[in-house]
Amino acid sequence: MGDHVFVGFGFGPIQAGLFAKEAFESNNFRRIVVAEIDQRLVDAVRANHGTYYVNVARRDRVETVQIDNVELFNPSRDAEIRKALAEATEITTCLPSVGFYDSDKPGTVAALIAETLRAHKSDATIVYAAENNNHAAEFLQQAVGKRLGVPLPARVQFLNTVIGKMSQVVTDPAEIAERGLAPIAPGIDRAFLVEEFNHILVSKTTISHFTPGIEVFIEKDDLLPFEEAKLYGHNAIHALLGFIGTLKGYAKMPELHADESLMRVAREVFIRESGGALIRKYASLGDSLFTEAGYRDYAEDLLVRITNPHLADSVARASRDVVRKLGLNDRIFGTMSLAIEHGIEPSNMAIGAMAGVALLLANATEYGLPRELNSLNWRSLHAESLSQLLTWLWQAPMSPALHRLVNCTCAAGRPLIDLLAR
Repeated sequence: MGDHVFVGFGFGPIQAGLFAKEAFESNNFRRIVVAEIDQRLVDAVRANHGTYYVNVARRDRVETVQIDNVELFNPSRDAEIRKALAEATEITTCLPSVGFYDSDKPGTVAALIAETLRAHKSDATIVYAAENNNHAAEFLQQAVGKRLGVPLPARVQFLNTVIGKMSQVVTDPAEIAERGLAPIAPGIDRAFLVEEFNHILVSKTTISHFTPGIEVFIEKDDLLPFEEAKLYGHNAIHALLGFIGTLKGYAKMPELHADESLMRVAREVFIRESGGALIRKYASLGDSLFTEAGYRDYAEDLLVRITNPHLADSVARASRDVVRKLGLNDRIFGTMSLAIEHGIEPSNMAIGAMAGVALLLANATEYGLPRELNSLNWRSLHAESLSQLLTWLWQAPMSPALHRLVNCTCAAGRPLIDLLAR
C-alpha cells in the first residue's frame, strides 16, 4: 500500500470505473475518498463497508469488478472531505460540465479545493479535470485561484485529460437483470457499465520529484491535438451514428454494425474527412496517431468499440443534446470546418449534420425554436431557410465561411434521404 491519497468529486461511471478503480488497482493509495451529494448512494456504499461494483464491457463479455476500501462523503454534510483534501496527492473532478466548478453558493468544488490548499499537508498535488472541455483544467485553476486570493502553491498542478472511455449508468431494473449487471451497491437500483478501454491521455506532470499514484495514464506535452482527435473523431462519429441511427429507428448502437451503408458513411467521415484534416494539421508532431496508418487503426478500433454488443449503448443517448452537438465549433460543424480548412470536402459529415437538423426540427418545441422556424421540414430545406435556422442556432451572423457550411449541409439532404431508405 502506497502513501498517495486520492480525492474525487462526483461518483459517476467515469469516477467509479476509471479514476477510483485505477487508484484502487494501483495499490499506491492509502486512502480513496469521493465526494458525492447523492446521500442514498453514499449511505449504500458505506453500508457495504466501502465496496462498490462496476461492470466492465470487454470485447467478448461483461465482467463485474469489485472495488474496496472507498470512502464516500457528502460534502454538504460531512467535514471529512476537507480533511482528505488537505492531504490529497491526486484530485479528480468528474462533474457534468465545467459550469459546476463554482458559483455564488458555499461549498463548491473550487471553494473546497481553495480552502484545503490553505491547509495543504501533502508535498505535491495534481488535479485532473475530467469534464468534456478542452480547457477544463484552466477553468478550474482560475476558479480555485480566484477563491484562494493568493498565488497557487508551486507544487499544485491542474491537468487536462482526454477520456475516450465510453460509459453509462443503467437504470432499468429489467435490463440490469437481463444482462446480469451488478448494481453499484446493495439497495441501489443502478449499475455502472464502462468499456475496458484504458488509453487515457493527460497533460504531463511537471512537478519535480513527484510520480502520480495512478500510473496507467499516458502523459503528453501538448494535449490539444489529441483533444481535437477525440472531438472531431470519436465524438463526431458517435454523434453522427446516433443522429442517423435515431432517424432509422435503431434502439441500440450494436444494431448499427450490420447497416453497411451507414457504417460506410461513418468510416468515410472518420478516415478521410476527420482523419485527413487532422493528419494535415498535426503530421509534423511525429506522433503515430497523426499518420494514415495510425489514424485508420484508431478509426477502425473505435467503430468496433462504439458498436460493442456488451456495452450496448443506446442510440438515444448518442443522439441527445442536439443543440449543443450542432454548435458552430462542436463535433459536427467543427469537423466540417476543419476539413474545409485543409482542402477536404466534408460531404459525408454533412449527412450527419443534416440528420442532426432533422432531429432539431422534429423536437422544435422542446428546443425552443422560434415560431417562424418550427414548421420547417428538413427534406425540403434550401439554403435560405437552413441559413435562418443555423443563424438562430449559432447566434452568429452569416459569413462566407458559414455559408459554405450551409451549402454543404443542404447538398446532403438527398444523400440522407437515400441512406434512410436503405
